[in-house]
Amino acid sequence: MRFPAALVPKGRRRAAEMKLICVYLNTPCLFQDGKNSSLLNNDILGATLENTSVTNLSEPVEIRFWHNETLDNSNATCVFWVEGTDNGSLGNWSSAGCKTIHEDKVVLCQCKHLTYFAVLLKISSAPIAEAILAPLTYISMVGCSVSAAASLLTVLHYLASRKKSRDYTTKIHMNLLGALFLLNGSFLLSEPLAAVRSTWICKGTAAFLHYALLCCLTWMAVEGFHLYLLLIKVYNVYIRRYVLKLCAVGWGLPALAVVSTLIIKEEAYGLHVIETDSGYNNATMCWITDKARDVNYILNLGYAGITVLFNTVILVTVTRMLRKLRSNTNSQKERARKDLMTVLGLTCLLGMTWALAFLSFGVFLIPQLILFTIINSLLGQRGCRDTVFRQWDEWDGTRSSIRPDAKPCQGGFCRRRFIWHGGLAPGFYYH
Repeated sequence: MRFPAALVPKGRRRAAEMKLICVYLNTPCLFQDGKNSSLLNNDILGATLENTSVTNLSEPVEIRFWHNETLDNSNATCVFWVEGTDNGSLGNWSSAGCKTIHEDKVVLCQCKHLTYFAVLLKISSAPIAEAILAPLTYISMVGCSVSAAASLLTVLHYLASRKKSRDYTTKIHMNLLGALFLLNGSFLLSEPLAAVRSTWICKGTAAFLHYALLCCLTWMAVEGFHLYLLLIKVYNVYIRRYVLKLCAVGWGLPALAVVSTLIIKEEAYGLHVIETDSGYNNATMCWITDKARDVNYILNLGYAGITVLFNTVILVTVTRMLRKLRSNTNSQKERARKDLMTVLGLTCLLGMTWALAFLSFGVFLIPQLILFTIINSLLGQRGCRDTVFRQWDEWDGTRSSIRPDAKPCQGGFCRRRFIWHGGLAPGFYYH
């Protein structure tokens, strides 16, 4: 620690001797805040001037912390301890008024007061190898472009069609495709807009990208719910203004989540840095910032987890129904082929490939990124190929399909028609 001459007031330099007390601590137990923050090497340096409160110095106090890590301003910050004001408050670490300078194997802290100092570490995900980041970025851009184009062309084809399908399943597919177009489009724009270095533009882009992501997950859950009514529910269920209510959920619930995030944590959206292992050629995009990692872990992973879990139950149930309904088919090979194609289409429709996002840790990180990027890119290309609806009729009876807003069928049995649209997963990765 280096102390400036301004530490002692001019009038007291010769009048009396003053004691400067320095303390060094190395322990993870003391000075723990509510966030259970991590400190560099658990080193804490403190300094006090006897019977004097030292603040607002004209020259800073310099504190040096030695280390053998790769640190910069993105993952290490100089902080000082602030005592808790309320009963039961542990206190917290603050960086206000302190300057962080990174030198070779040294973190230099410059603060204009005396208290306890440390270097706060920001726990971040493992960096990506620079050799891996480039091809992942390329595949993501190509896959997202194809997926966005396929989604847009399909929606435009549906809107331009003179004989629009009145089936509500088709309308739900179009909403999901619209959400996928917004997701892929905003993802493609997030990197170039991050280079603009405009705080508000990047914040707005990040919020919209988050909204589009939540919309996709919501509409995938809506697809699972609708599939439940079509194939699993034996009797018709009358729901007035069915599609309108689904749209309120599919588009409104994500908007509520994003607006609430902005109100509760304004700094949640902004510039996000995807770090490489070399520390150079890092990628930047407009997304959830490091200051709001809890939003990504709790909201995004929780949202995706509930969607994947719900749709997994639906997929397993539908697969079992397929086996029962196909049991009377003579051609085993033809039956197996049709069942496989149907299950693959449902896997895509219900967003089951998003389950790979839960493997982004440890040794699974790099394989997960590669598989997630390639698979979703291929599914995006498939969306361009599967723009013609397929339908599947199973039960004998009337020619009308079951719809949640239809009246009950005569005798309780109907001819169920299952319509699906393949290739609905976006092709991009996020680390």
